Amino acid sequence: MTVQPARPSADETRLADRIAAEARNIGFDAVGFAPVSLGEREKQRLAAFIAEGAQGDMDWMAEKMDRRAEPKGLWPDVRSVIVLGMNYGPDENPLEATRRTGSGAISVYARNRDYHDIVKKRLKQLARWLVAIETCEVKVFVDTAPVMEKPVAALSGIGWQGKHSNLVSRDFGSWLFLGEIFTTLDLAATPAEPDRCGSCRRCLDSCPTDAFPAPYRLDARRCISYLTIEHKGPIPEEFRRAIGNRIYGCDDCLAVCPWNRFASEAREAKLVARDDLRSPPLADLLRLDDARFREMFSGSPIKRIGRDRFIRNALIAAGNSGDASLLPQIGMLAGDRSEIVRDAARWAMREIAGG
Repeated sequence: MTVQPARPSADETRLADRIAAEARNIGFDAVGFAPVSLGEREKQRLAAFIAEGAQGDMDWMAEKMDRRAEPKGLWPDVRSVIVLGMNYGPDENPLEATRRTGSGAISVYARNRDYHDIVKKRLKQLARWLVAIETCEVKVFVDTAPVMEKPVAALSGIGWQGKHSNLVSRDFGSWLFLGEIFTTLDLAATPAEPDRCGSCRRCLDSCPTDAFPAPYRLDARRCISYLTIEHKGPIPEEFRRAIGNRIYGCDDCLAVCPWNRFASEAREAKLVARDDLRSPPLADLLRLDDARFREMFSGSPIKRIGRDRFIRNALIAAGNSGDASLLPQIGMLAGDRSEIVRDAARWAMREIAGG
């Protein structure tokens, strides 16, 4: 016999409605309520991911696996999770930037201010409001804490995890930043959204580096976002040509999703792309020293990878451009103080000369 979940009380429903209304007033676009147990499937997926070493250099994922597997592992007192989504839909198809070989393609999420700061500020604002109207404790999280954000968001009903493992929304497509408020309040979970991917596999087939060994499974070690952002050493040569001109992240699997036809442009001005980060010329990027890099990317998530990794990425894009006019700048970088920059510069020179 199937046991149906208890219906939320009238008080719980009213409070949930008030929270959702206040969240939207503050600037969030999607609101859901998740249980504090993710279920065995998500635990098994995480365990398999770590067992395969698919996290690559991201050692913190294995180190904090016990805290990541369940919200209660992170905070034993939590009784409900409020999941918030903020739309960052682009005003153009991100794949257009990958066709401009003389410029760098930057992931949509990194073309303006760091979303962590924007979302966390709003989370704290909502949390203060909640504590003021209800007797409860709260903790806020956005990406940096060991929270399985996408499975939690899927359980909250604001979307489902697509075959690329990212969240997909019927209302916002692939373009939602996520944040969570853990609370000691008892709030009834909203119904989970069913998987609506069907037989579609556009996201899997679009990946330039074949980072998906199977639907719903990602090997981060092959993912361009991982390679250009998280990976600290030289990028393996087997992936360099496939990276093309992607110098920070990759949106290919997100951009091809058919559900993006329902997406809208971001309404938060700080998430709208800066003109100078839509398709920055590689010639300009290769001139960046540490001070100019920090100045250009002040307040941007790009700043956290540092100048050396960023120039490494720009050099790979330069090598893929085939543009011989970049050779003098590349040649200067072949004598850079950073080994990962020197390595990428030598490779870029060989690629252009061979082309």
